Amino acid sequence: MPQRRFTRFLVPAAAAALLVFSIPFGFAEAWVNQYALPASAQPQQEPAPAAAEPGADVPIAPKPAVLSNRVAEYHISVKLEDGDTLTGQQTLTWKNPGRKPVQEFYLHLYPNAFSPGSTFLKESGGQLRGDKMKAGSYGSMTLTSLATEEGETLLPRLHYVQPDDGNPDDRTLASFRLPEPVGPGQTVTLRMSFTVKLPQVFARMGTAGNFVMAGQWFPKAAVYETAGTRGRTSEGWNAHQYHGNSEFYADFGLYNVKIDVPESYKVAATGFQTQQPAVKNGRKIYQFYADDVHDFGWAASPSFRYVEESFSSEGVPGVRIKLYIDPLHAKLQERYMHAAKSALALLGKWYGNYPYSTLSVVIPPADASGAGGMEYPTLVTGAAAKNDNPGFELERTVVHEIAHQYWYGIVASNEFEEAWLDEGFTSYTEDKLMAAIYDVVPNSAVEASYLTHPEPLKMNAWLYDSSDSYAENVYMRGKLVLKAIEQQVGEKTMNKIMRTYFQTYRFKHPSSSDFQKVVESTTKKKWTDFFQAYVLHGQMADFSVESINTRQTGEGGYESRVLLRRGGGSPEPVTVWFQFADGQKLLKTWDGSQNHVQFKLTHSSPLQYVAIDPEMAVVLDNFRYNNYLKTEVSEPVRTRWNIGLSKAVDGLLGILAW
Repeated sequence: MPQRRFTRFLVPAAAAALLVFSIPFGFAEAWVNQYALPASAQPQQEPAPAAAEPGADVPIAPKPAVLSNRVAEYHISVKLEDGDTLTGQQTLTWKNPGRKPVQEFYLHLYPNAFSPGSTFLKESGGQLRGDKMKAGSYGSMTLTSLATEEGETLLPRLHYVQPDDGNPDDRTLASFRLPEPVGPGQTVTLRMSFTVKLPQVFARMGTAGNFVMAGQWFPKAAVYETAGTRGRTSEGWNAHQYHGNSEFYADFGLYNVKIDVPESYKVAATGFQTQQPAVKNGRKIYQFYADDVHDFGWAASPSFRYVEESFSSEGVPGVRIKLYIDPLHAKLQERYMHAAKSALALLGKWYGNYPYSTLSVVIPPADASGAGGMEYPTLVTGAAAKNDNPGFELERTVVHEIAHQYWYGIVASNEFEEAWLDEGFTSYTEDKLMAAIYDVVPNSAVEASYLTHPEPLKMNAWLYDSSDSYAENVYMRGKLVLKAIEQQVGEKTMNKIMRTYFQTYRFKHPSSSDFQKVVESTTKKKWTDFFQAYVLHGQMADFSVESINTRQTGEGGYESRVLLRRGGGSPEPVTVWFQFADGQKLLKTWDGSQNHVQFKLTHSSPLQYVAIDPEMAVVLDNFRYNNYLKTEVSEPVRTRWNIGLSKAVDGLLGILAW
């Protein structure tokens, strides 16, 4: 298809800001958000000086259409005070997307996860990904006012709810009754003020010295799911507390946010700036706008080294990549920029257009590792800058978080209830990106061996046995499930599956069953057994050689009966290697449809050993030591070669050396 062409036009900053505020809800074309650069050269790069101060983005042509259902519209003004306190005012307009009137309303008050007794602290033990909460460093959110657009106060109606665990000390989810029901397609506007006490950062938000990470920092409307969304038979709220394992889920909408910080601070945020920051009385006010996003995150520090470049390629019509780097990594800006550009280019080519005009990459300082490796719409954080010569973890973290822009940001799965659709898909894509860009290839067999406690993938995040089990399944096992599909259908068909899934469900909040439908429609066959075993249940593949019975025949030859077993997972073809003492080998394919199968072989030489899946193509087999069995014909009883797991791996690697 011919490439779209875009015409650059200039709009005064003040007029741009005025127009943003005057766009009617639900009809905003967001002319100042989805810009694209001229697509004549691929890629285009326009480096900015490292010392440049981030300013307003230059408007180009508008995108042609609204991309999401835009359920929520936020106008927020927030001020950073005393280094760790946010005071804010927010106007939230919410549109009822369903077919029934709604009178009960739900708000997420996520910063209360850092208050004593919260479910998050109980479940996490005050740590996340190895980063621990500092003693006494609590955080909180207080709603200081809540009213209708007409001024009727609703604060006395507010009560905290704990639908998941009944913990009376958890205040991360609140509900209240509206004065009047909101009819289908109608809107309600709420005005509120709030104060947030930021903890010392350890779990996605907080402070570290003069560094601030504001994630999940404002009162956020819960998701009202319509009938048919993720398989729902009736519409209703999908509202959960903040848990130790869980991340987030929200509706798409518009965000117009003013951020007031001390004058020396630079601010990175979701979306783009609509005007130059205003400076007055030692303070600086930034103004950001974003549409067709389901969250808004920001970070601030006076120490950031700022670099900006423009980039375009196939699937990336035009984007400004903005780096906010800790000074320790200032000399590594080319590595960060290369990783960001390369990841965006491949994601756009593989899956579809990146629909936003900006992508900000924030590198936290060494003492803010809890803010590292996180994703927000159009903003990601890399690993904290702990040394000046990091290995590939620098690139791996950046490409992983940018891959989230597609599966978390645009597809927007429910991370409360089906986290693998984000983390598993992102981890799978991360591997693809690292292989394509840096020739770093994972070892799936070794990774599968880490899976010691498999659990279902379609499961509420807080129901996993532990944080380790959550990570093991949602990230690693989820990724390997996708790799297992690829192994069966081939890379070309798998690429088509992933692209079709993205194109079909972008901005739609899909479910595991929606993904299954795409797999089945693309491959033209049923995958019920596969999804039952690996997604709805916590199974792994387990192919084993149960026994070998060899005897000498009267004709001077040997007859062997080999019993094979499939002890878990779904049927799939597997290669079986029969090795004879005279050096001859025989390769057969077992379709894996039965739980047990017996092979009968006759040969002039005795059978020496049998190995199932010698090329380790069965990605989800995490129990490989029983894939091999050696025969000792001189003994009455054939015994399994008694070796430990490490020796088994050595043996299988030896088998492959041919």
